[in-house]
Amino acid sequence: MEKGYLPLCRKDMEDRGWEQVDFVYISGDAYVDHPSFGHAVITRLLESRGYRVGIIAQPDWKNKDSIAEYGEPRLAFLVSGGNMDSMVNHYSVSKKRRKTDAYTPGGIMGKRPDYAVTVYGNLIRQTYKKTPIILGGIEASLRRLAHYDYWSDKLKRSVLLDSGADMISYGMGEHSIIEIAEALDAGLAIEDITYIDGTVVKVKSLDSVYDAIMLPSYTELKEDKLNYAKSFYTQYCNTDPFSGKRLVEPYSEHLYVVQNPSSKPLTQMEMDDVYALPYMRDAHPSYKKLGGVPATSEIKFSLISNRGCFGGCNFCALTFHQGRIVQTRSHESLLEEAEKMTSDKDFKGYIHDVGGPTANFRHPSCEKQLTKGVCKTKQCLFPKPCKNLNTDHTDYVQLLRKLRKLPKVKKVFIRSGIRFDYLLADSNSSFLKELCEYHVSGQLKVAPEHVSDKVLSMMGKPANHVFQTFTRKFYEMNRKIKKEQYLVPYLMSSHPGSSLKEAVELAEYCRDLGYMPEQVQDFYPTPSTISTCMYYTGVDPRTMQSVYTPKNPHEKALQRALIQYRNPANYDLVLEALKKAGRMDLVGFDKKCLIRPRQIEKKKKEVKKRRKC
Repeated sequence: MEKGYLPLCRKDMEDRGWEQVDFVYISGDAYVDHPSFGHAVITRLLESRGYRVGIIAQPDWKNKDSIAEYGEPRLAFLVSGGNMDSMVNHYSVSKKRRKTDAYTPGGIMGKRPDYAVTVYGNLIRQTYKKTPIILGGIEASLRRLAHYDYWSDKLKRSVLLDSGADMISYGMGEHSIIEIAEALDAGLAIEDITYIDGTVVKVKSLDSVYDAIMLPSYTELKEDKLNYAKSFYTQYCNTDPFSGKRLVEPYSEHLYVVQNPSSKPLTQMEMDDVYALPYMRDAHPSYKKLGGVPATSEIKFSLISNRGCFGGCNFCALTFHQGRIVQTRSHESLLEEAEKMTSDKDFKGYIHDVGGPTANFRHPSCEKQLTKGVCKTKQCLFPKPCKNLNTDHTDYVQLLRKLRKLPKVKKVFIRSGIRFDYLLADSNSSFLKELCEYHVSGQLKVAPEHVSDKVLSMMGKPANHVFQTFTRKFYEMNRKIKKEQYLVPYLMSSHPGSSLKEAVELAEYCRDLGYMPEQVQDFYPTPSTISTCMYYTGVDPRTMQSVYTPKNPHEKALQRALIQYRNPANYDLVLEALKKAGRMDLVGFDKKCLIRPRQIEKKKKEVKKRRKC
């Protein structure tokens, strides 16, 4: 196996003595050879199996020659939009163009197209009519079947069809990509590789498709949003690799998109092997003159200890991508990586994070998941923790203690977020004590998201009293260990279920807390979440009951302004929101009021000016 970075251009390929690569990997991100980047994991994994891979990072999508850097690959083109959906990467929730791109050298915006995998796929097809194209990464994964696209406000077809690709490797693709590579290497035609778990394919006939659930056709989905809600919930109930069924989405009498069941989760040994691959752990050196890749600053000295999440937040797409079964690395694997990290010349003694989607999930939620899968219609933590939930933090605490003892390590932070309801469900308070004592840097970011139980129910989050209990215990623990540390809550406005009434509740909470968040996240409808389905259809797909959803940009601005009511620039919006909500009792001089009457405020200022004169 060659040392150093994988080829980034034809000269790199020729320097290795190669005449052709087996796979060309096209990525919407800059080339960062670190296991936090999907393109690094997949290309290093293929390399470890003896395949030759060349990378084209952020090709010029306006020039079809940009994807011909290596010529035609022997087996296939692999295409990913990058670590983020390209539309989320490019646009804020208000659909305004972002100014920077953390995954591009120098943070420059505009180095990838909108709908990147679709554009890249069609770009390849202009030159290579028959070469297999396999999509992967989060953008393709979450758009694998018909989906609501917030940016165009339309129901779009499977990205497999619009991109001209042959297959999607969805979710975490280590198992599926090796099976695909071996099948292609054995000489199978891409149209005959229809059976691999963790893939989506298109077929002209259902003769060879068995044990499948037929979803409504694309025509039926467009005709009635309720059909989409039903289809989405069927998909949601079939994301598990053990119990999930094959799904078929018809587009015509001679065109079907088939989603095979999810790939099985990685074993701990497989996880360790993936993270032991010879990553350079940094961005390609050619980017240094441009200022490097901003996204590497936090991940370079962070450790990924797990993947998957059984938290089940409705606005999160993890169920459709990484899945609900938690997979972990061994202590030995993590310690080995940490020791390598401490040898880096830029290491200052601080490990920035030890976690994953949820830091304090270090094992599956219950015993049966690794053989029977997760429950289809029940959540592990919502509306309250399941009686079978394993809430033991012992393994995580032991891991953190070992990391703290490493030479050169001054501090180990936990920044990827903890699930506070899971922490409270553990009768042993040792994790909370060690969290406060060793792993918080003055402030702990937590995500209650809202305070209204009605909205929290739509979010799949625990009731407000759970967060209040955690808040009390957090501050009690800090007093006990004689530390002054604070909670910084993440809050979300305009989620389905939130009217102005609930937004006022949230504003009152901020008032009582004495906290005004600098940034408030409006709900962002991204593909393949329950909350996005609610936003598009107006119903909860699990119950088919209607859900109030704020869609008007002005109403969303009112809800956001309420949370930031102390900002003088928001005065008019806050006043309008309080009038509409029938809460003018919150305009006045009482300490419970959010704003003061403007005319009276003006008179008081005029009096002060006259007195000074």
